[in-house]
Amino acid sequence: MTSTLEGARKLVTRGTDIGARIEGLDAATQAARGRLDDALVDDAQAVVDRAAGRLRLSATHTVVAIAGATGSGKSSTFNALTELELSAVGVRRPTTSWASACVWGTDGAEELLEWLGIPPRHQTTRESMLDSGRRSARSELDGVVLLDLPDHDSTEVAHHLEVDRLVALADLLVWVLDPQKYADAAIHDRYLAPSAAHQDVMLVVLNHIDTVPEERRQSMLDDIRRLLDADGLDRVPVLAVSARHGTGIDELRAEIARRAAEKQSTSARIDADVRAIAGRLAEDCGTAPTRALSPDRAAALDDAFAEAAGVPVVVDAVERATRAKVSHATGWPIAGWLGGIKADPARRLDLDLGPDARQLSGRGRSGVPQASQVQRARVDTEVRALADEVSAGLNQPWVDAVHRASVSRLDELGDRLDAALAATEVGASRTPAWAWLVRVVQWLLLAAAVAGLVWTGALLGTGKLSDPDTPQVAGVAIALVLLVGGLALGVVLGLVSRLGVASVGRKRAELADRQLRSAVSEVSHELVVVPVDAELTAYTAVRSGLDRALA
Repeated sequence: MTSTLEGARKLVTRGTDIGARIEGLDAATQAARGRLDDALVDDAQAVVDRAAGRLRLSATHTVVAIAGATGSGKSSTFNALTELELSAVGVRRPTTSWASACVWGTDGAEELLEWLGIPPRHQTTRESMLDSGRRSARSELDGVVLLDLPDHDSTEVAHHLEVDRLVALADLLVWVLDPQKYADAAIHDRYLAPSAAHQDVMLVVLNHIDTVPEERRQSMLDDIRRLLDADGLDRVPVLAVSARHGTGIDELRAEIARRAAEKQSTSARIDADVRAIAGRLAEDCGTAPTRALSPDRAAALDDAFAEAAGVPVVVDAVERATRAKVSHATGWPIAGWLGGIKADPARRLDLDLGPDARQLSGRGRSGVPQASQVQRARVDTEVRALADEVSAGLNQPWVDAVHRASVSRLDELGDRLDAALAATEVGASRTPAWAWLVRVVQWLLLAAAVAGLVWTGALLGTGKLSDPDTPQVAGVAIALVLLVGGLALGVVLGLVSRLGVASVGRKRAELADRQLRSAVSEVSHELVVVPVDAELTAYTAVRSGLDRALA
């Protein structure tokens, strides 16, 4: 928007930064695209483009469009202002839909006329046709581009389109009314009433005043004033003229010259355009404050996703697998051998914790039960509740946009949860140091028991088990003490170790639960929260841009 701002600096009046307004509207329009009504957003974009285009062009010229119905004397008024017969209808444009232009001051006008879409054959440079007796007229209207538009009530569709196009581009609009048709609904309903926001860049002219008896002129002007007030145009001046006799033409020319000299019509027209469309956008957008997602709602969404992903099942499997692994390490070795034939709880769910039991990997999660209808319904409910919470109080277009965003990526949910869980470390990789110590002690006890068994067997075979010469402790053969003590202590140590095994399993399960839920939370954030936040950010951007446009 650099060129826009450069042009705006030339047109800033009374402290109004036109460039900032346009940029605000442009930002709001971009953020509203696909969220607010498409036709309304297109209108706003057209205003931005039109305003930016006008600001890039000559700031020394004021585009004045003369419009009116058939027979209103619009072209004769144009001729009277130019003091030339430029709109000789039968010669210049008997059937064309193009407007005619008369330019006072050519420096910078070519690009402006090209932007207006006025062909060169319909352009007249006023100085080129002046004589010395008309120099005052030239200086008075210096910088004016005067347009004579087609009849707005013409039966030619092309004429309607040309009038609508140029009415939107003109800096100052002069509406010429006829005493016979000044109350015609065609002009009031189609052009005047909808232009209430632009009344500061409008003039209304009652032509053919010479055909109205003097005693009726004021009452007719008062009636026009009443109609304009009803249209919301209470600040629009009404001038009575007779283009045929020149009555009131000097006053009309002076009013146009005054506005052109003040260089306010262009900025006022752009300002009115921006404010009008910004007001429509603001009405559609609403002014409710942006809501933030509450931690409780985010937690409820994460819980629903975790349940649908099977996190509780996986956590239970991790706990049981951890307990089985540590129990095998700390229990009585013989019992461990017998228990080793039991299936791994994790592998029963087709969960591969990897060679070091560190993370879910390998074959995936095919053994984890798929999300049930109840679980899927809970996900849908929580997503809808989240969207309802953050969109509460917003206008319906934003409510719809937030709800669309909240479900826009839910079809990725299953694959993303599988991938997230498969890449999550569950913290079951290491056997505690104390378990290894217990394992060593168990094997020593088992070795003692085996040694005692062999020794006892040998003593029984030789009949020396009760021989006083056999090594004894408190009257009991050491061989028997090793056998019984090794077995008994091994069993007792295994039973006592179960307390530690339960604690390790519980801690590992808690760690796995935290890690898995953190991974699930990232998925829910990416698939639901981020798209919803994008809509809320867009809403804030629209409101911020409109605030700048309407400031």
